[in-house]
Amino acid sequence: MKLLIVILLVLLVSLQINLWFGDGSLSEVSQLRQQVAQQRQTNEQLNERNAALEAEVKDLKQGLDAIEERARNELGMVKKDETFFQIIEDNKAEKP
Repeated sequence: MKLLIVILLVLLVSLQINLWFGDGSLSEVSQLRQQVAQQRQTNEQLNERNAALEAEVKDLKQGLDAIEERARNELGMVKKDETFFQIIEDNKAEKP
């Protein structure tokens, strides 16, 4: 009877060691869950960015308004018979 109790106790200890320190232990599972949550957050941010880029591509393909706006903002282009004014702020005048 004592041999059976010793065998069961050894078996219980070995299972506990595997549970706490072996492959697939509780700490490893916790770390993996944290990594999965972090990856999901990164994926969500990338999906939002992709949706914005997709909308921009769609705008550029459909009409000239988006192309014109982009050319004006990024390249400083103006239409014929328009006058371009550039305002330069003096930062030194603002400081006492």
